[in-house]
Amino acid sequence: MGFGARAPAFRRRVVFGLLLAGVAVPSIAAAQSAPTQNGEQTSSPPADDQSKEREDITVIGRYTTNDRLDSATGLGLTIQETPQSVTVVTEQRLYDQQLRSLSDAINNAAGVSSKNYDSSRNGYSARGFIIDNYLVDGVPVQYDPGYSAGESELDLSIYDRVEIVRGATGLLSGAGNPSASINLVRKHATSDHVTGSLVASAGRWNDYLVQGDISAPVTSDGSVRVRGVARYQDSDSYVDLLGNRKLVLYGVVDADLTPSTRLSAGASYQDNDPRATTWGGLSPWYADGSRTDWPRSKTIGANWTRWATKQRAAFVNLEQDLGADWTLRLYGNYTRNTGDLHLLFLYGQPDRTTGIGLGASPARYDSIRDQWDTMARLTGTYTLFGRRHELIVGASYAKQKLDFLSYATNYANLAPVGDFNAWDGSYPEPVWTDRSLALSWNTKQWGYYAATRLSLADSLKVILGGRLGSWTRDGMAWGTPTNFGRKNRLVPYAGVLYDLTSNHTIYASYTDIFQPQDYQDRNGDFLAPVKGSNYEAGLKSSFFGGRLKTALSVFRVQQDNLGQEDQGYFIPGTINPAYRAVSGAKSTGFEVEANGEVTPGWAISMNYTQFKAKDRDGGRVNTLYPQKLLRLFTTYEVRSGTLNGLTLGGGVNWEGSSYTDTTNPVTKVPERLQVNGYAIANVMVRYPISERLSLQVNADNIFDKKYYSQIGFYNQLAYGRPADVKATLRYAF
Repeated sequence: MGFGARAPAFRRRVVFGLLLAGVAVPSIAAAQSAPTQNGEQTSSPPADDQSKEREDITVIGRYTTNDRLDSATGLGLTIQETPQSVTVVTEQRLYDQQLRSLSDAINNAAGVSSKNYDSSRNGYSARGFIIDNYLVDGVPVQYDPGYSAGESELDLSIYDRVEIVRGATGLLSGAGNPSASINLVRKHATSDHVTGSLVASAGRWNDYLVQGDISAPVTSDGSVRVRGVARYQDSDSYVDLLGNRKLVLYGVVDADLTPSTRLSAGASYQDNDPRATTWGGLSPWYADGSRTDWPRSKTIGANWTRWATKQRAAFVNLEQDLGADWTLRLYGNYTRNTGDLHLLFLYGQPDRTTGIGLGASPARYDSIRDQWDTMARLTGTYTLFGRRHELIVGASYAKQKLDFLSYATNYANLAPVGDFNAWDGSYPEPVWTDRSLALSWNTKQWGYYAATRLSLADSLKVILGGRLGSWTRDGMAWGTPTNFGRKNRLVPYAGVLYDLTSNHTIYASYTDIFQPQDYQDRNGDFLAPVKGSNYEAGLKSSFFGGRLKTALSVFRVQQDNLGQEDQGYFIPGTINPAYRAVSGAKSTGFEVEANGEVTPGWAISMNYTQFKAKDRDGGRVNTLYPQKLLRLFTTYEVRSGTLNGLTLGGGVNWEGSSYTDTTNPVTKVPERLQVNGYAIANVMVRYPISERLSLQVNADNIFDKKYYSQIGFYNQLAYGRPADVKATLRYAF
């Protein structure tokens, strides 16, 4: 079985009591609205002391921000000014929970969920639809998890925060699903003196990590500054044989060339070197048709399997003020992702006693993906009818070249799997011979967009905008020519916000989006582009000078031509599953969210999401992902006495059921592979050993809950992480 037999399902990239809290938090806030001393935040985030800010960045309440975000409209609006659901996973939150990868952040963010396809790939979903919209520094980038080069394992040490906008985001991100967009915001050098941190961590399964993050001025006046980040991690896993070595390097130069000209340039490098990588999962059935119950440590990896990846990126950003009211931004980014894949897929159903019955399908691939992203954006204000309004006009262009090469081997002489009950990973690696080009894609996306925020009254704002977007792909995939896309598709954006008071804003928004599909039907034809519309309304509130933010939203997503797997059918001439277009797919639901500080020292991040995503016949769509999500994490920092500085934290992540309806391959009887709803509890404690040195301990899944991290993807399963603990020393200067 070649890689192409597994790729299509990945091609669409790949977050009760809380309801009472949504009411209770504003009540607490109203009763405790007195600010801290001088109205300022009294607790500092783990970021280095950036005492002289060069940008309009304000981290408030530790788990939220008053920074002006570009993720939704590009207009530089705060969370409360944006007429969509927005969550910011701050650097403090990343540190408190020791969230190290993009998948870690998604698993703890509001309204989005993640499923691991295997040990190196994860898929994400929101509001019933796959997430395939990604941005870096507000500029769209293209990922394809089916041919992953480590994107879902992106290390977050080089990013200041993760911004997630739920719903359709076509105005900036272009083609995609009306699910959510994920914007990764890079760290920058903002300090005019030397500052930084050194971190060392050790955890279960020989998990060791060291990191340095240092900023310094280059010139005496601090107009030119540099920042560097380096992280190295070596870890085993709860899965037998599995492990990974990871190296991350990042450097950036930030310069104030003139009072009106700012330049940033930087580069990053990430090297993932895994061992005993798994490709796919474990069998849910024995040879007699009964269900399996494997230990969580069970693996299908071999001593030689790996999904090694490297990501290299370089970027430059220039901002030029044009007078007092306008700013021109020019941005360019180049990324090269490569993969060295030595894989083993096991299929079939083993005998319960003898372990005999599995077949082996090894494969080796090389992946090379080069991507260029450029953007020009003009933002400013203008006067009309005696009032000031904001405007953005921009254009973006992205080009990606993906080559996927496969190696041949003698499949007729493969070694037998033998007794899988005694599997120890010693299955021999085949002799790889001729390398050939299996897939070559050229993907282009470009668009022109504009939006304005009209100030109709002091309390009433209207946002109107649109994008004229194009997306095309051509090339060859597994011997089949590929040529599809859509040009000059208009994507509208509209929102209205009304301030009930200075702290409470109601809003409503509408946008639609399109997504060309590379899914093929049972006749081999490409499906028509997905057409979608997104409606949302809600209430956003802020308290304590912006340190606590709450949101209540309701939404309705309508999609036509949504590709769903056509059970039992395959693309002609392949063993790739065929897809069908589902007309009238609809998702309706609500979200409740609160982030920030309830009282000085007490930080919270809590949210609840519930929706129903169904096709026109009432059947649930995208069943691999849950439709109910609860995320809760809170910390309390002692501010006085002998325990001054001690921080205690904890939380729970709960998700409802998800499933895949299939057929038992032995009994031929329809069967549902289901993940029952489950909760994972986590705790942390941090103590300042001295003014600069702190010790933090994190314990995750403290009740050692055994659960499926996914079941049903290609009719296989995987288990989630057992109880885990890690200790982290941090020295800040």
